Amino acid sequence: MAEHTNKQFDVDLERIRTQFLQMGGVVEAMIQESVDALTTGDMSLVERVLEREKEVNRHEVEIDEKVTQILARHQPTAIDLRSLLAVTKMLTDMERSGDEAEKISTVARRIYEDDHRFMPVIELRHMANCVRTMIHQTMDAFARHDSVLAAAVVRSDKEVDKEWKSAMRNLISYMIEDPRTISRGIDLLFIARSMERIGDHCKNMAERVIYMVHGADVRHQGVKMAERLVREETEGAAPKE
Repeated sequence: MAEHTNKQFDVDLERIRTQFLQMGGVVEAMIQESVDALTTGDMSLVERVLEREKEVNRHEVEIDEKVTQILARHQPTAIDLRSLLAVTKMLTDMERSGDEAEKISTVARRIYEDDHRFMPVIELRHMANCVRTMIHQTMDAFARHDSVLAAAVVRSDKEVDKEWKSAMRNLISYMIEDPRTISRGIDLLFIARSMERIGDHCKNMAERVIYMVHGADVRHQGVKMAERLVREETEGAAPKE
């Protein structure tokens, strides 16, 4: 009976992990499609993002319920318990990342529905690529229990913050120089802000991966502390020659 229970626990845990990765894939697609809607004006992408947002919400509810059930039925060991706790915390950040992608697509539609728009020339694609890469790497780190990659995601958030500050300065300059760009400039500020928040959510999830792997909470301790802990733990676990 114990063997069966352990096997069932492994199956249940793997289902949770798999569904969470699927949820991450949906959010990653939402980010790409929302930015594509902004750059191409393809409004069908906006509708696709809105539909995907419903899917993300469904995943969140279902995974939350599965975690509750597995905790009630089993007594997970330390590493498995950490995995479940990490998923419950990461769920919120993943769902909120989807919300931010939905905001981007909604603002993009508003921009293209305005026939009298004066668009400031601002480059947001690099920032978008950064956050999309972050969420992809976060999922990879989670799937492979790769704390080194997770620490790299934490580091990447610094780059996104720099991009956000640069975009904000440029947009404010445009709005001061040409009042016609104020309305669109504010819209683009909202989009850049959403991307910056997605970066924050990815950083939070990456920190949870580090906790899941090493049992150490690196939140609020800075990227250097996270990198140092991962380096020490990884080197300490390496086989000695």
